[in-house]
Amino acid sequence: MSSPVRTIRPETTIAEAQRILLRYGHSGLSVVDTEGQLVGIISRRDLDIAFHHGFSHAPVKGYMTINLKTITPETTLPQIESLMVTYDIGRLPVLDNGQLVGIVTRTDVLRELHQSSEYQIINADSQPALSTQHPAPGTQLQSRLTPQLWELLTKASQAAEQRGWHLYLVGGAVRDLLLAEAASGTLMITDIDLVVDGFHKTTDVGAGVELAKALQEIYPAARLEIHGAFQTAALLWHKDPELDSLWVDIATARTEFYPYPAANPEVEASSIRQDLYRRDFTINALALRLTSPREGELLDFFGGLLDLAAKQIRVLHANSFIEDPTRIYRGVRFAVRFGFAIEPRTEEYIRYAINSGVYDRTAQTNSKTPALQTRLKAELKYILSAPYWESALELLNDLGALQCIHPTLKLDHELLRQLRLLERCWRRFDTQQKLIPWQMRLEVLIAHLAPKYRHKVAKNLQLPEDMLARLHKLATAKSEVTDFLATSKQPSQIVQFLRKYDVEMLILIAIASHRIIRQKIWHYLTVLSHIQPILNGNDLKKIGYKPSPQFRQILDEILAATIDGVIKNKVEAEDFLAKNYSV
Repeated sequence: MSSPVRTIRPETTIAEAQRILLRYGHSGLSVVDTEGQLVGIISRRDLDIAFHHGFSHAPVKGYMTINLKTITPETTLPQIESLMVTYDIGRLPVLDNGQLVGIVTRTDVLRELHQSSEYQIINADSQPALSTQHPAPGTQLQSRLTPQLWELLTKASQAAEQRGWHLYLVGGAVRDLLLAEAASGTLMITDIDLVVDGFHKTTDVGAGVELAKALQEIYPAARLEIHGAFQTAALLWHKDPELDSLWVDIATARTEFYPYPAANPEVEASSIRQDLYRRDFTINALALRLTSPREGELLDFFGGLLDLAAKQIRVLHANSFIEDPTRIYRGVRFAVRFGFAIEPRTEEYIRYAINSGVYDRTAQTNSKTPALQTRLKAELKYILSAPYWESALELLNDLGALQCIHPTLKLDHELLRQLRLLERCWRRFDTQQKLIPWQMRLEVLIAHLAPKYRHKVAKNLQLPEDMLARLHKLATAKSEVTDFLATSKQPSQIVQFLRKYDVEMLILIAIASHRIIRQKIWHYLTVLSHIQPILNGNDLKKIGYKPSPQFRQILDEILAATIDGVIKNKVEAEDFLAKNYSV
């Protein structure tokens, strides 16, 4: 059965009931009185007909079905099948001592019938098969994880069972487990998502936090963090002798609704099925049950296992990219990372969302879109930090998705050339690894826009202040540097002029400039900027010069003479001093 059950009161209007169905994706709603007793069921068709005839303001009690067939938690599957077929019923409420605790739908029955038998999925290219059995053997998970990590999951499941909850390993860890199985490899896991589901018991939204606190008592070395109003908790280990660096997110099963495109979703406690339904792609909507009975069972409501075998990225919902355009970036990231293809229909949904202009429209008209920009920045960081960044950008460009950064942004030949030049910079100018690759790549992308757009785009993405300032001044700085270097100058003059710009600014200017200008900047960064004066302040004191503000001028002139080749050693430097400055 599905639990908990979404319910409404008999006085709820037709319009409000329709809104609830839209919000949660249900095909019908159970109607209960003030004491929680089931009094009726209303289907989507009932609501549609009432709405069509102009009764959106009317209460549902006048349209709901009241002659109900119900079952109990102990009703067997054959009995459920018989009731559905005999009475042509699409959903059966589950009552326990008169209280509504769940609902069984035709989909639930079909899924249970399907999962009761073994099945095996074999790749068309005869690669190692992805196979599973329901319930899936938990020993497969145990064999892929370190004993310490397996012990952690075992203790988490025991703590959940003590509270009457079910616990699931969900999302990427399950996906990667199955991929590791197909490749006969081991699973290196540093990020775990766990979901608590109360089944037919009431699960408080703080269940994830309660479970995390219980685990922290067992693992006091872990740092506990609590995030957001929904009370999602995280346990973090950093270079732990047993668990190394590990992040464990623990949340209560929840459902979500986007009040408008690109908004932060509104969430509330729900079932594991609804929790998986809210996710992005089928391969990420997998869950492995950690608690008994049926521990090790794989939940796959959307064909994620088939898509893993077919090596394709398929979205769960047609409007997924309208609700959250950053899922386009996530889908591309997974496709390139795993070498998967984006399923044709999913690609159509992506192109439709982009061509609809929903991203640009919401960014311009809705004051709440900073949440969207935050998610976009996070996805850009993942992509631009990865070794496959170039392939990901090319796929994003092919889909037209770089418009999410700015409508005019395209990965043309010039931009790609600049990004590749940037790669040479890491090797030549950043031997101490002070630059942050993903930020510099993003800066190059934004710098490719017209100057009037750069600062606003960078600000929307909440980039650091130094990046904002650099992008704001880039056009002026590039003009100044180009004009200065266009004519012959002494090396010391070049050093004196360019030293006022930071390395990042000079790199941005160089990769976007003509070869002659670029070579001069390269020479400054690799050679000229590293030349030191032959004499220092202590040398001046030993010679007999008294400390004074003139020291800086003397040292600068010695440096300039050294850079220009006028002096080449300490003797020549001292002669230079004797001719120009008296002791």
